[in-house]
Amino acid sequence: MNRHLLSTGDLTRDDAELILRTAEELRSLADRPIKKLPALRGRTVVNLFFEDSTRTRISFEAAAKRLSADVINFAAKGSSLSKGESLKDTALTLEAMGADAVVIRHWASGAPHLLANSGWVRSSVVNAGDGTHEHPTQALLDAFTMWRHLGNLDGRRIAIVGDVLHSRVARSNALLLRTLGADVTLVAPPTLLPVGVEGWDAETSYDLDSVLPKSDAVMMLRVQRERMNAAFFPTQREYSRRYGLDARRMGMLQDHTLVMHPGPMIRGMEITADVADSDRSVIVEQVKKLKLGEGYDAARDEFGNMMTKGIIDPLKVTRAALENAISIAGMVLTTNCLVTDLPEKNGAGAMGAGAPRCSMATATRGRSSAPRPPWPRSRGRGTR
Repeated sequence: MNRHLLSTGDLTRDDAELILRTAEELRSLADRPIKKLPALRGRTVVNLFFEDSTRTRISFEAAAKRLSADVINFAAKGSSLSKGESLKDTALTLEAMGADAVVIRHWASGAPHLLANSGWVRSSVVNAGDGTHEHPTQALLDAFTMWRHLGNLDGRRIAIVGDVLHSRVARSNALLLRTLGADVTLVAPPTLLPVGVEGWDAETSYDLDSVLPKSDAVMMLRVQRERMNAAFFPTQREYSRRYGLDARRMGMLQDHTLVMHPGPMIRGMEITADVADSDRSVIVEQVKKLKLGEGYDAARDEFGNMMTKGIIDPLKVTRAALENAISIAGMVLTTNCLVTDLPEKNGAGAMGAGAPRCSMATATRGRSSAPRPPWPRSRGRGTR
């Protein structure tokens, strides 16, 4: 396994399948009374986010805590970056703090590569999205979802539809799914396909209706207007008519075909509400209550606050989707050299000399089997 996770193109098939298999094992932690593994005990994980994020940041934070790591959250807003501090100076500060891993999201394509290869830090670097370049952890999550529903991806036909030009998710998915043996077709108007797309080892098509009937999974992409500086299609209505997934087009899909979207969705444009909420959609599995489990106060409180303020609809943030994201994030943190490849501390690795990389048997060793008490209630009364 590589020291850094910068691109899905760096993963071999064995690497990718190891992540998917172990993520499935880690996902079972959600149903355990004690949601902890000692895999990263004594390690420090920094979430370095230069762009706004909800699910990705909280997933990594929750995953690191479940693996017993210490977590430091860094947001560009309100930091010295607003005063003109450079990425290099920020990185040197993290190095002085002794960070073992840095999960970075940046608006500039290539920023994670610069951080990993500049020599500024000795930490493992995980790319959580860089500009319009790549988003390997989202691609792993998407592959994990397909793998759980469709099984082996060899020969499966995956259609990625929409704004491929500006989508970092599309590039990472195309590379990873080909590595796992799937056949990928990119569907978009000519203006929304990037130059050099022929090097992605994927087919391209301008006709969505001809691709849908033979697809095993259809991934719709958001039109990223915030990254556009020109008119890439005539009107929103025209785009939706040619490349939107509606009830008529859903009727063209095979019975087992999955409908996916990396989020956030623009309902009524690339996908209609009835399709997004349909039974075959794996975008949202509606539940009324989200539980991260005992011990994850930061993630719980932030989600609770955002739901209270109406920023997040609890019916659209599902436990299943979040647990998948947490499992993938945890597996990425565990396998990217945090356990065995970094210099050992106190003469032993994060789990002790000779310990397995991530053994479920160690989760409750030496601990009581009784469930933890519920979260303490607020001392104040009459407040929520």
